[in-house]
Amino acid sequence: MKDEAIVELYWERDENALSESRKSYGNYCMYIARNLLGDIKDSEECLDDVLLAAWNSIPPHRPSNLKTYLGKLARETAVDCLRRKSALKRTDGTDDLPFDELEEVIGDYDVETVMEEKELSQLVTEFLRSLREDERNIFIRRYWFYDPVRSISQRYGFGQSKVLVTLKRTRDKLAEFLKKEGYLNEKR
Repeated sequence: MKDEAIVELYWERDENALSESRKSYGNYCMYIARNLLGDIKDSEECLDDVLLAAWNSIPPHRPSNLKTYLGKLARETAVDCLRRKSALKRTDGTDDLPFDELEEVIGDYDVETVMEEKELSQLVTEFLRSLREDERNIFIRRYWFYDPVRSISQRYGFGQSKVLVTLKRTRDKLAEFLKKEGYLNEKR
């Protein structure tokens, strides 16, 4: 079923919207949740919460891209679940949450809130377009899909240290870009 038809089911308050969303994007949402939560059971509960959030937010929202909308809900829901459980154990820095890494760049803001700001979103998109393909792919896998560093290194055939260095350098480039664009002040 096409996205427009699924969204229309939500607007009609037809419960088939939930099963069609699960069928079309359940694996995608589970992938995002599992990368953050690391547990299949928690990820399945997260998917249920994502579908409930979609049910409660459509209407009034009418997403033009249902996959992106559900992915955003999956990230928000997984982050909330992770924070509630306080289950993440920090080790060598490779398990840090991606938004914790971005806080080094963005600073004292609540990153989830800031990332939703239209201006920042447009700037980050412009920045990503300026990167080499490998830098862009690594950045997107880490900060959009929340892939662990280990998974990114395996996907692209790089060592974990190369992925970590690339992420650090890309965050530094992002900070410089945002400063140049006037989004960040020089104190950061």
